[in-house]
Amino acid sequence: MKLLTNSRSLLTTALTSSLLLAGVWAAAESGSDTLAAIDRNTNLLDNDVSMVATMITESTADGVDKNVVRMFRRDRDDTFLILFQEPENIRGQGYLQIDETLWFYDPESRKFTHTSIKDSFKDSDANNSDFGSSAWAIDYRVTGSVAAKLGSFSTHLLTLAATSDEVTYPSMKIWVNDSPLLVLKAEAYSLSGRLMRTSYFPSYTQAGDAYMATKMIFVDEIVSGDKTTLTFDQVSTIDLDDSVFTKAYVERVNK
Repeated sequence: MKLLTNSRSLLTTALTSSLLLAGVWAAAESGSDTLAAIDRNTNLLDNDVSMVATMITESTADGVDKNVVRMFRRDRDDTFLILFQEPENIRGQGYLQIDETLWFYDPESRKFTHTSIKDSFKDSDANNSDFGSSAWAIDYRVTGSVAAKLGSFSTHLLTLAATSDEVTYPSMKIWVNDSPLLVLKAEAYSLSGRLMRTSYFPSYTQAGDAYMATKMIFVDEIVSGDKTTLTFDQVSTIDLDDSVFTKAYVERVNK
């Protein structure tokens, strides 16, 4: 009798474990599909896009700083160009990503220097990686998924782990709008699990067949009171000349 009881207990445990694993695998598969859908919804693969971005950086140490940049993106080639328009003393500086390499251009020295996609963008709370095409499905795998409310929005809260050490953050949590599938909030964590940055994407506009965030807010969770807000306007999906995404173009517009 005792043997039968133990057998039943083992069988129950095995079935419970199997069901739990099946649930984990199903959640991961569903989450992976969600990441792929986010990428499809936010990458403009059939159009180029250009826009003007105003960046307000609020720092407890340095006060408030304003930058205006002109941006160009070609998501199908994972290429972008950012040229500073304001303030005047840094006008012409820029970032150019081509062939998976990010370059910074200084018009005073007339030199390009290699920089990292992980680095902070112009001493702000934004990162260089915030301006490229979306690659959630490549960069991360889903380790957890639950339904969650974000204000009045019904969302899916996904917990993510990086698939390589090339991404800016090793783990993330993202709140994904139910329809269309777009990221509304993101929390970025260090390898030790410390919250580093919280990002908000409160508004989107449709550009071609995809959506583009028209406002992004990045809150520094290490230095209290520091945050960066980017607003985008003058959005255009008119095709750009191939020469725009070249070093020669960056040099030419600075002459």
